[in-house]
Amino acid sequence: MKNTNKGFKKFSSRSSLRERSKRELLRIAEEVNVGTKAAKVKFTEAPYPKSTSRGKDIFAEGIFAETANGYGFCRLDNGDRDVFIPESHTLDALDGDRVKIRYHKFISSGGEEKTEGRVLEILEFGKKTVIGTVENDLYRIGRRRINRLYVIPDDGSIKKRIFLNYDGGAREGDKVQVKLIRSAHSYTLTADVISNFGDSMSREANYGAILADCEIDTEFSPEELRLADEAASEPISYEGRVTRDEVIFTIDSESAKDLDDAISLKVNTDGTYTLGVHIADVSHYIKEKTALDRLVMARGTSVYFTDKVVPMLPPALSNGACSLNPGEPKYTLSAIMTLDSDGNILSTSIEPSVIVSRVKGIYSEINKIFDKTADDCLINKYKDCLDSLDKMHTLYTVLAKKAKERGSVELESAEAEILLDADGTPIEIVKRERGDAEKMIEQFMLTANEAVATLLLGEAIPCVFRVHEAPPEDKLSDFINYAHNLGFSTDYISAAKCEPKDLARLIDEAKARGIGEAVSYACLRSMAKATYSEIHRPHFGLGIENYCHFTSPIRRLSDLATHRIIHKVYLGGAAKEKYKSYAKRAAAAATDGEMRALTAERKIENLYKVIYMEKHVGEEFTAMITSVTSFGIFATLENTCEGLIPISTLEYGSVYDEKNVTIRNSKGFYRVGDTIKVKLEEADITRGKLRFSLTCKEVLKSDAKN
Repeated sequence: MKNTNKGFKKFSSRSSLRERSKRELLRIAEEVNVGTKAAKVKFTEAPYPKSTSRGKDIFAEGIFAETANGYGFCRLDNGDRDVFIPESHTLDALDGDRVKIRYHKFISSGGEEKTEGRVLEILEFGKKTVIGTVENDLYRIGRRRINRLYVIPDDGSIKKRIFLNYDGGAREGDKVQVKLIRSAHSYTLTADVISNFGDSMSREANYGAILADCEIDTEFSPEELRLADEAASEPISYEGRVTRDEVIFTIDSESAKDLDDAISLKVNTDGTYTLGVHIADVSHYIKEKTALDRLVMARGTSVYFTDKVVPMLPPALSNGACSLNPGEPKYTLSAIMTLDSDGNILSTSIEPSVIVSRVKGIYSEINKIFDKTADDCLINKYKDCLDSLDKMHTLYTVLAKKAKERGSVELESAEAEILLDADGTPIEIVKRERGDAEKMIEQFMLTANEAVATLLLGEAIPCVFRVHEAPPEDKLSDFINYAHNLGFSTDYISAAKCEPKDLARLIDEAKARGIGEAVSYACLRSMAKATYSEIHRPHFGLGIENYCHFTSPIRRLSDLATHRIIHKVYLGGAAKEKYKSYAKRAAAAATDGEMRALTAERKIENLYKVIYMEKHVGEEFTAMITSVTSFGIFATLENTCEGLIPISTLEYGSVYDEKNVTIRNSKGFYRVGDTIKVKLEEADITRGKLRFSLTCKEVLKSDAKN
């Protein structure tokens, strides 16, 4: 394979097989430049693993995934299952490296087909930067004593120390981001400090490190701010737009400032519904080939953290001109849908409009109206909307029933609400509850997204589709086996041809047994990730054939791109071919931005959870086992905080049973759904992880059905 990286030197397969003990002894000497003898030492090759049932050798390329235990896996370009790479045959590849491997398939003693191989060449370096904590060590080389700063990576999959060539003023204990310097002639990782975030035990340092690691830009350029201010100052013009004067209002969280969707509803004399979903017309303000256009393509999405929002657009637009604030005329794109009494979409029209929202509805307040606990003050606030709300709730029940019938997979997950004090320190963590108001808005937005995608597809107009593939057969087979070993009947599920309703049925059964979260998590791991694509494909998880994102253009590039295409092609008559490439670029950028945002949001949430739990180290809690792995048990507390119980801390002789997804020892076994008693042993702020130990060897409560 021709190397495309200028100046890049490939690692040779010969050097990958040197004995690790000799290599480690010479590494320090090499780094401190005490001579060149290290390079002249001859190393012998480690023997290639043999198997009496191995198949023929296969050569392939793929992406290497490193593990904390030293071994790794290669995700192959040819689509074959991941290949196991023993520690002695990784060629010191790092997570994300593109590699060339040789592997073979064989039948294990348990009759299962497995793979094993070795890295032959590193074709392209994947990881360019690393986040970690600076440490200091003293080495003795002969009579010389050498002090050397190095970095311990936060990423546990990188087991090596990273020695600093340039420390940038960093001191022991600082959290830093370093640029890796990798060479074909050295096994030691070296690096230069490019960012110093401060004390690694502080919230601020870890917060900043996460943003940098996930490439979350929190600042806007002067040009971006200037263009946003100019666009926001434009007066509203009604020319070419429909003025909608029905009862229209928004419903969102109390803290939301970027209100991009409003709703209206009319029940017709023939029993049909006219549902209006009115979305902020952000594309009016974001002109093509401008700094703002490049901004949204680079960011892809807004990022929502525990204590703040990093908006995709400057505040003048996201919280100002585009936000559908009550009492203010706003540009919108209105999707007007006619639904029958069963919630089926009969017709859809999209029109540029101007609306004035009657009120900023709050989820918690609307829920009180729905459950008849609202006081006179709330009733007065929503007096113009009460009739619409009553009809909307009726339509919601219709749409929810329809979603269940088509097999929408509703995974159960505990969402955390982290409460902060005035200084931003977490003081309490509770489960976030979702009421009918939240679920109603979700159903209305799903309906609008489906309707718009169907309309554009029918007109053969380019679109940024939201697609979700069916689960890969091998992963689904593992999940079916997992569910079967938990005592569920799985005869109705086929790994080769799975329907969403089959998984939905299993999740409902798990919820009834009180282990819905654990089984939902396992199910989620078996599924493909939802992405954006210019190519139409169904959305498996929702059970919807045609689907796109239309309803959140203030915070998502995908929706903004769909709006632009609607304006230019569907409403403006522009050539369809012109926007096909735009849809493709937008889909790729939206997918990338979403993945970066999700990773950052999860890491920041874990950081706050660890900070909160730090003051509870040494305390005991009741927890539920949510996952069992070869290296230990993951247990989750009632407040959604999850920690690991390493298998090494369990009863002597504890063994992981892969077939039954349990850990067994002389005291019995531990499995998903069991209730146990744990003690918090460690709250690791630098890695955002908790470590538990068992305080009672017996399971307090088991849902096992043998």
